[in-house]
Amino acid sequence: MRGLFDLDLLNALVAIDETGSLSAAAPRLFRSQSAVSEQVRKLEATCGLPLVSRGKTGASLTPAGQRLVAHARDLLAMSRAAYRDMQGAQLAGDIRIAITDYFRPRALPAILRRVRDQFPKLRLHVSIRRSAAIEDEANEGDFDIGLSMTVLGKRRAKSSAAGRRIVLRREALAWVADKSFAMPESGPAPLVVLPETCSLRRLMLKTLDAHGVPYTIAHSASGVGGLHLALAAGLGVTCLNSSALPEAAAPIAGVRKLPAMPEVEFCLVPARAGEPPIVAAVRSMLAEQLG
Repeated sequence: MRGLFDLDLLNALVAIDETGSLSAAAPRLFRSQSAVSEQVRKLEATCGLPLVSRGKTGASLTPAGQRLVAHARDLLAMSRAAYRDMQGAQLAGDIRIAITDYFRPRALPAILRRVRDQFPKLRLHVSIRRSAAIEDEANEGDFDIGLSMTVLGKRRAKSSAAGRRIVLRREALAWVADKSFAMPESGPAPLVVLPETCSLRRLMLKTLDAHGVPYTIAHSASGVGGLHLALAAGLGVTCLNSSALPEAAAPIAGVRKLPAMPEVEFCLVPARAGEPPIVAAVRSMLAEQLG
């Protein structure tokens, strides 16, 4: 019917916008890359405008695509809300969430906004904390749901708690700096880091020490936002997971080769014994939204 959008096609556009390419959007949509490309073609035919620009490094939305994706998110949120209403499912109440600030810092505000739009009666209270604190306080802390980051690489002992974790995503770690930064050819590498309590900072220094790479702490930031500002100022290099990489930064290449780093895993920590049903329901919803 003319004048109406197919929600499946709009969902594909949202997935492309959030993943940055058709190939990355395909598994999220449970389709092949060619099928996603066909969805884009149909959506562009509906609009009569180009919506996606393809390049060597991925795909980005055209100005028309950016306008449409904003409508798409609203329409998809309304559709989900209508379905839940027809099913008699409406999440309501206060939920406290503790999140590591390494988790998708640029995308997280938009994700939480979608949650708010879909669940207007649900009040989320979000705090940013260290992963170690989230893990340690999972059973008795002042939050209901925790999202932490774990460095992979070494074989971890399996436990019943580990089995109840909800894995959201795995990401690579890389040494990065602002694109304008010139790495010194000799001497210590200038590092931009978080405080000593940060497990990723400790891993960075331990890895550099193990490989005999000299370094100096050029700047210590209080959080990932401050780390981004220090990188933008060209104060040095750091190690970040891929989704925490600011737009103006890129992996280090050229004269200095820094040691390879492992992957990290983001998980929702195990549920507490006897938690209220609302917390379990919100955890399942967040696993879908954040994954």
